[in-house]
Amino acid sequence: MIDTDLQFADGDWMGGGGPACDVVISSRVRLARNIAGYPFVAKASTQQRQEIVALVARCAPKWADGMVWVDLSAAPSLDRTLLVERRLISRNHAKGSKPRGVAFTRDESVSVMVNEEDHLRIQVLQPGLQLHETYERIDRVDDEVESEIDYSFSNRFGYLTACPTNVGTGIRVSVMLHLPALRLRGEIEKVRRAVKDMQLALRGFHGEGTEATGDFYQLSNQTTLGRSEREILGDFVDGVIPSVVEYEHRAREALLAKRRVFLEDQVFRAWGLLTSARLLDADETLQLLSLIRLGSCLGLIESVDPIAVRSLLLLTQPAHLQRIVGKRLDQAGRRIARAELVRERLAGNP
Repeated sequence: MIDTDLQFADGDWMGGGGPACDVVISSRVRLARNIAGYPFVAKASTQQRQEIVALVARCAPKWADGMVWVDLSAAPSLDRTLLVERRLISRNHAKGSKPRGVAFTRDESVSVMVNEEDHLRIQVLQPGLQLHETYERIDRVDDEVESEIDYSFSNRFGYLTACPTNVGTGIRVSVMLHLPALRLRGEIEKVRRAVKDMQLALRGFHGEGTEATGDFYQLSNQTTLGRSEREILGDFVDGVIPSVVEYEHRAREALLAKRRVFLEDQVFRAWGLLTSARLLDADETLQLLSLIRLGSCLGLIESVDPIAVRSLLLLTQPAHLQRIVGKRLDQAGRRIARAELVRERLAGNP
């Protein structure tokens, strides 16, 4: 049996509405901060890391109307994987061995990773295209943290960070995008080339070091030095993201106008597999759910419950699946359980 004390809310970052939510799943702003008087994490001793953990654990209940604290050094591996799947910590943070932790609000919109690459990685996550609102909130949280903790700051360079690309504002702005039509039209490589030319990073569903799965991509800025937070936000909100959203919308319109039968075939094949399959692996499920989501957005499968589709994007991930079943499963067992869960949640006719 699985024994875990972690309790999660029904976080709505996985497409729970918001502007442009048919393409923009979520908006995220992250700040890299380090504590004055301590070496960067890679150079800090175990004792120094433990002191940082103790400091944040003591202060976190005062931030963002109260935060839950999880000591990752003591947390079971399944709990750490659950936190990764919910985008509350990174994969590297989950795999670490020295003192580290995470604090997050009950609604999971705010989280603070402790002793990842930097002493603090503060994150705010919101559904849809809400980068300005997300920044305003993280700015308030950052002020709350700084009222308790002295940051490492240079009058010349700005906030000092372990990675040179974060020096300055320490800000990373990103959005989770759903771009199935661009893939179906063979145009996704154009997006990759365009964002690379703009010095942006296009990553997979699980962030850095991962490939796109299910047509979900994370798009973020790469450098912060010499630019203000407002300038970085402005580039995203006023330029980059509207262009990508429009590009995906045009691709969807072109598929409907010129290749409707092909599009319907893709969507209904996905529906048939999801509602009939007895074995499903995680990546295959994300890809099929991606097509169902596209069909729902375009009105091709009108009776599909979008909330069920949205929740399955998360619940079919390995750790969530094992938690639902209530026991640890090997890969073969997860494939069976995943198929059963999907059939149950999508019961009915499109």
